[in-house]
Amino acid sequence: MNQRDPDQLTIPPDGRALTEQPRWRQDFPIDWPQDEYISRRDFVKFLLLTSLAFTSGQFWVLAQNFLRERNGQLPIHAITKLVDLPVGGSVTFDYPGPNEPRVLVRLDEQNLVAYGQQCTHLSCPVIVQAEAGQLHCPCHEGLFDLASGRPLAGPPRRPLPRVTLELRDGVIYATGVEERTV
Repeated sequence: MNQRDPDQLTIPPDGRALTEQPRWRQDFPIDWPQDEYISRRDFVKFLLLTSLAFTSGQFWVLAQNFLRERNGQLPIHAITKLVDLPVGGSVTFDYPGPNEPRVLVRLDEQNLVAYGQQCTHLSCPVIVQAEAGQLHCPCHEGLFDLASGRPLAGPPRRPLPRVTLELRDGVIYATGVEERTV
């Protein structure tokens, strides 16, 4: 009598004997008991590699922040002319880098504000609703105050980063970014 280890037993999924199976199934048998088996060594290796990936990612973010602070002042970037922006109007721009969207809004004749255009909850783009005095995030119905950038409703808990502005000879310039926590 041929006794086989039950952990090494190959059982076809349709229940027929192995000799009655098609040729491809005989060439590629599936060991169902062994299919889900993971050794402790493989599991520990997976945990170590995952931890290493997360740690590397954190160091990458830390290095980027360090280099950004070390470079000091952000570049000055011309956004638009004041006469081209009506009261209640808005314009989007990238600052300081090409993939960092910002939005500039003219509140009244004298007041201009600019914020990061990504919601502080899940980075969805915020939409200016100047007539309501707010910025709206359509992903989860988040609302931000247009004058201060602080969250009014929805899941966002942090205010939008404010872009510092300067007006020179009728041109609006972005001069820096204030990351705010409260």
